[in-house]
Amino acid sequence: MIQSILATEAPVPSNFVSIDVPAVAWIGLLVAVVVLLLFDLLIVHRRPHAVKFREAVIESAVWITIGLSFGLIILWWQGGQAAGEYYAGYLIEKSLSIDNVFVWAVILGYFSVPAKYQFRVLFWGVFGALVLRAIFIFAGVALLERFDWLLYVFGAFLLFTAWRMVTGSDEEIHPEDNPILKVVRRIVPSTPSYHGQHLFARVDGRLLATPLFAVLIMVEATDVVFAVDSVPAILAVSREPFIVFSSNAFAILGLRALYFALAGLKDRFRYLDYGLAAILAFVGVKMLLAEVYHIPIPFSLVVIFGLLTISIVVSLRADSKEGVDTGGIPVSTESEEQDDE
Repeated sequence: MIQSILATEAPVPSNFVSIDVPAVAWIGLLVAVVVLLLFDLLIVHRRPHAVKFREAVIESAVWITIGLSFGLIILWWQGGQAAGEYYAGYLIEKSLSIDNVFVWAVILGYFSVPAKYQFRVLFWGVFGALVLRAIFIFAGVALLERFDWLLYVFGAFLLFTAWRMVTGSDEEIHPEDNPILKVVRRIVPSTPSYHGQHLFARVDGRLLATPLFAVLIMVEATDVVFAVDSVPAILAVSREPFIVFSSNAFAILGLRALYFALAGLKDRFRYLDYGLAAILAFVGVKMLLAEVYHIPIPFSLVVIFGLLTISIVVSLRADSKEGVDTGGIPVSTESEEQDDE
C-alpha cells in the first residue's frame, strides 16, 4: 500500500511551484545540513558548558541569517514563487517551534538536566527531528498527490488544533504521566544519576541508560506531536518536497539556540499561544479554500508574520503595563566547567 502511494506520480497543483530538482541539489542540501550540525557540535560546542543568554541570542541570529540566506539561493535558482513558498514554510515552522521550545524547557526542568549537558541532548533531539520531518514530509506530499480529499482533512485538523491550543493553553504539562516515558523506564535498565553527557554508561559491568536517554526519548516524542501540526501547515503553502524539507531543516537547525534564548520567557509571552493558534487557523482555512480560491503566498507571509509579531508585542506591552521586567533571562547562571567525559 505504502509503496503504491509513493510510486504514484501526480502533477503538483498549478497554485504551487514545481521544481525539477537534480540529485546534486539534494546531495548539496543534505551535506550542508550535516556540515552545519557537525560544526555546531564539534567546534562551537566542543566542550559542554552552560549556554548563556547572550551567547544563545548571537547563535540564534546566526542560524536565522543562514535560513534566510538559503531563501535567497532559492530566489536566484528558481524565482520569486519558489522563494516565497520557502519563506512561508520557514516562518510557519519557526513560529510553531516556539511552543516546542517551551515544552523542552518543561522536560529538561523535570529531569533536572544540568545546564552544561542540555546542548548535547538537544543536538541529538534536533538530529532525530530532521529525520522524522523528512519522513512526515515525503509521506504527506505523496498522500496529498494520491488522495486529494486529504487536503480537507488536514485543513480541518489544523482548525481543531488551533481551537485546542486556545482552549487548553493553561493546561500544565506533566512528563511523569507520559506513557512513552513509563515504557522506557520499564524496559530499559537505567542508572538514576547522570554520567557526564553520555546517553549510556557502563556501571559494574552493565551497560545502562542514563537519565539523558529518557530525556532524548521525551524530546523526540514531543517533536512527533508538533510535526503532526507543522507539516500539514507547511503543505498548505508548498507541495515541492525540496522546498518543504529545506524550510523545515533550516528552521529546526536553530532550535537549540532558540531554546537557550527563550526557555525562561514562557510566562512573558502570555498571548503567544493565541498568535500561533491564529496562524494554524489561517493555514487551515487556506487549505479548505484551496480548490475554490488560492490565497497568494505574499499575502500569507504578511498574515503569518503579522500574527506572530502582534502576539509577541501585545504580550510584552501587557507585561510592561504590569511592571514586569521583559529583559532576557539566562537559562542558567552556572559557570563553564570542564568536560566530564
